[in-house]
Amino acid sequence: MPIENRGDTELCLFIEPYCEDYWMKPGDALTVRSDAEGADVWFDTYVSKGCVTVWLYEDGDPCKIVVDYAVVDASGTRLESGHQRPLGQRWSAAGPIID
Repeated sequence: MPIENRGDTELCLFIEPYCEDYWMKPGDALTVRSDAEGADVWFDTYVSKGCVTVWLYEDGDPCKIVVDYAVVDASGTRLESGHQRPLGQRWSAAGPIID
């Protein structure tokens, strides 16, 4: 699932239920993909101020969370959680705090 930041501020890609964050600068594009072989993966997406939250489910069943996934950049490089995280980023129980 490709995600592109077409805005003029940083955008957080937040993967649940793992609380993993990947930050996108304006113009950046990332892709969330499943690494689970043979699984029919559905992406559930929620958009809030400055953040896109993604859940990956097998067969659309929210009880079947996909654990094998990757976030890659435009060149195909696999990224680690915290990619481009702003210094001093604040958090709540629900995820990043976007001012």
